[in-house]
Amino acid sequence: MGILVNRNTKLVVQGITGTEGAFHTQQMLDYGTQITAGVTPGKGGQRDENGI
Repeated sequence: MGILVNRNTKLVVQGITGTEGAFHTQQMLDYGTQITAGVTPGKGGQRDENGI
């Protein structure tokens, strides 16, 4: 089964508060990706450096 992605796709980023996650999230935002949320186990209620 393939995953279909287009300009209307909204994403949830797993591990958004880590170094790699934050870097790639910023790259995706710069590209225009619609990021709906980010999740990291044990860090509920926080916002990341990108304001997500």
